Amino acid sequence: MRRSTFLAAWVLSTAAASLAFIQPASFDLLIVNGRVMTGSGDPAVSADIGVRAGRIAGLGRLSGARASRTIDAAGRVVAPGFIDAHSHAAESITHPDLRQARPLVAQGVTTIVVNPDGGGPVDLVRQRAELEAAGTGVNVALLIGHGAIRTAVLGDSPAAPDDRQLARMQEFVRNATRDGAFGLSSGLFYLPGAYAKTEEVIALTRVAGEGGVYSSHIRDEADYNVGVVSAVEEVIRIAEEGRVTGIVSHMKALGPASWGLSTVMIDRIDKARGRGVQVFADQYPYEASSTSLGAALLAQAGKDDAPDRLTVVRENLRRRGGPASIVIASFEPDRSLEGKSLAEIAAARGKSPEEVVLDIRARGDASIVSFNMSEEDIERIMRQSWTMTSSDGALTLPGAGRPHPRGNGAFARKLARYVRDRRTISLDFAIRSMTSLPATVFGMKDRGLLRKGASADVVIFDPAAMQDRATYTDPHQLATGMDFVLVNGQVVVDQGRLTGALPGRVLRR
Repeated sequence: MRRSTFLAAWVLSTAAASLAFIQPASFDLLIVNGRVMTGSGDPAVSADIGVRAGRIAGLGRLSGARASRTIDAAGRVVAPGFIDAHSHAAESITHPDLRQARPLVAQGVTTIVVNPDGGGPVDLVRQRAELEAAGTGVNVALLIGHGAIRTAVLGDSPAAPDDRQLARMQEFVRNATRDGAFGLSSGLFYLPGAYAKTEEVIALTRVAGEGGVYSSHIRDEADYNVGVVSAVEEVIRIAEEGRVTGIVSHMKALGPASWGLSTVMIDRIDKARGRGVQVFADQYPYEASSTSLGAALLAQAGKDDAPDRLTVVRENLRRRGGPASIVIASFEPDRSLEGKSLAEIAAARGKSPEEVVLDIRARGDASIVSFNMSEEDIERIMRQSWTMTSSDGALTLPGAGRPHPRGNGAFARKLARYVRDRRTISLDFAIRSMTSLPATVFGMKDRGLLRKGASADVVIFDPAAMQDRATYTDPHQLATGMDFVLVNGQVVVDQGRLTGALPGRVLRR
């Protein structure tokens, strides 16, 4: 090749390389002009976000960038997708009409942590396969349930496991951890979890390994047995001796006799954290809880005769604020009871509330909504830097019963009622409790923060427009105000409309 030809070729190739270098970045989707809250808790900054191949590929001023689609987020908050730290949605999300998780994505939830309260299957490989085969609108993180393990090894026996049985239980935890479980859950208020001694749970958490979590529906949220303060102290002990991160599930002070004890519970957690114990809590922002009628009112009744059972029910009604505070949410044998309080049913039947409870239980069990928390405790717990946001909710078919509205509204309610209207907490504080905090607690390394390389779970909304519309009397309404929601880079809410996309993944620890 002549020198002149070589020089010409070199100039052309160099120019092409230079042009390629200065060519504007290209993305699949570009979000511009947004008030970006990264999830860290810091105030919003004006920035653009570029999404490519399901991940955040650009963050900052992306002037000149090109994309297949551009979303103008002017006047809107752009934040990481919300993480529900305590969800019962796995029980129904594979249903064809529920797998899009419409009530969740409508309020910005992009990831859920499932199998709480000691429940769920022991075969997480099968559960993972079923979820992946069905496809989901949100990401799913799996826990392994202590109650499920105990049943698999001990059946319904109240006995403590012997060495061989305990080794089998530990093997279930070990296998689940290998299969990607994020930790162990327990429901020590419910059977069979209530049979377990603290030492049994510690022995299982030690197998979960460094970085694992222990999430517990604590042994007592009121004054049923050990009391709520002692139950929180048990979580602290298990976290400390089991060398795991402890979570007080849906933290509350349940019933008038326990109101105000949130100050003591918070003090216990703060002192534990001060000495290095990793303890956190999650919370749903409602004054009512929800459980089964049997668990709420027949706990500790055993198989006693009717008079003693009536006494137990009467005492448990007192704990929960009386029969007017308990509303039937779902009862398949008699749908006409749904939405009515025990006081209303008793008056209509001319019976005592205790007799009504036993009549209902004789035909099966009912789920209930129980109004038993104080606003002061709710706000005090919410203000703690270690409190994550959760729903404790399930996915239900529209029109099915009168479930607690938290499944359709928990995250929107926190943003509307406690950030915007009551100013209990700031917006950046609330966003952190829904994003980077749970991501850090559960070890989700590529979610919960808007940063380059992270999975593109993103929400875009106007804080002034966010509203939970689900109520106790009409709980199936979807939240409003969420303009766009991305899950792994795919749009699942587009200008307030649900797209039906199923980009969710089953995550691994």
